[in-house]
Amino acid sequence: MDHTVSLTQHINASGEEVWAVISDIPGSASTLSGVQSVQMLSEGPYGVGTRWKETRTMMGRTETVEMWVAQSDAPHSTTVKALQDGADYTSRMTLVERDGGTDLTMTFGAELANPSRLTRLGMAIFGRLGLRMTRKALAKDLAEIAAKAESL
Repeated sequence: MDHTVSLTQHINASGEEVWAVISDIPGSASTLSGVQSVQMLSEGPYGVGTRWKETRTMMGRTETVEMWVAQSDAPHSTTVKALQDGADYTSRMTLVERDGGTDLTMTFGAELANPSRLTRLGMAIFGRLGLRMTRKALAKDLAEIAAKAESL
């Protein structure tokens, strides 16, 4: 991944409880304050091939992105992918049970396919700011996932 952010939060809940929260795609709009809505595009339980459209507000902009599960090893890890505007986004969540709870690590990365010189210049200038904002958004998501899992 060209630009990557990774954060870990200890959650006072079992891996199964944390997994129940992160794999509840239809319920993510009620768990994550940054998600406005979710439209499921596939049926059935969470797993490889599950697809949905997620409308999220980030950095003052509201966008809808189609996402899909690329990898799933319940209740240990999952990888979600999205393609938008020439960028390949990868979100990976890894769960490790520790000290009576679960460490949830979220890693988010973006790769730009064939970036122009202007795009590379923009990333050099604004990339750090974007990574800081992404880190802040991921930390908020982690805290909200933790709150939901700990309330189960």
